[in-house]
Order: sequence, then C-alpha cells, then structure tokens
Amino acid sequence: MYISLTGLKPKGFFSYFRFWLLAIPSFRQAQTAPGILHSQVKKVQEYQCTITAWESRELMLNFMGSGAHLKAMKAFKQIATGPTYGYESETIPSWEEAYKLLTEKGKMH
Repeated sequence: MYISLTGLKPKGFFSYFRFWLLAIPSFRQAQTAPGILHSQVKKVQEYQCTITAWESRELMLNFMGSGAHLKAMKAFKQIATGPTYGYESETIPSWEEAYKLLTEKGKMH
C-alpha cells in the first residue's frame, strides 16, 4: 500500500480562511476516491496533517491530479507551506510516526 503524509500550515491570517475553503473539499474528495484505504486529519504541532493510505501510488496520483485536490494544489504556494512525504508500507503509521517521518524525510514546499 502507498502512504501519503502531509503537514501544511497556512501562511497568514487571510491565507488561513482560503486554506480551509480548499482543504475541506479536498479531504472529502480523498475519503471517497478510488483506491483509498484510510484517511485521517489532525493538527500536530503547528501543522494540519493528513495520513492517507492507498491501494497504489498510481491511484493516489490520480486523486492528486483531479477535482478539489487539484484546485487546492494550484493555490498551495500562495496560501500554505509544509512538508509532504510518500512511501510504500505494509502498515499505516501512528500520528507520532507520521510526524517524525514528515520532519525527517518530508520535502518542504
């Protein structure tokens, strides 16, 4: 299974509202996307984090490039910053494991 981790932080006061206007529909899209096995969201430290598990990386990429998530990605640089990390695994990480992976191996955007 493919695990995708994100930790995003709005860039400022006005970005905060736009962030949520885009993040909520994007997360809802993930919950029903083809290939989704697990999806959770939680605030960890100063980041709004997600853990999603997919049947395959290909299905995760299909989700990323469509619908509400694509719209959010197009606005991302203007409204948020933070790390992302994806990898193959047999297990879904705990929140502690996920945050450690994000801070140690995540690509900062």
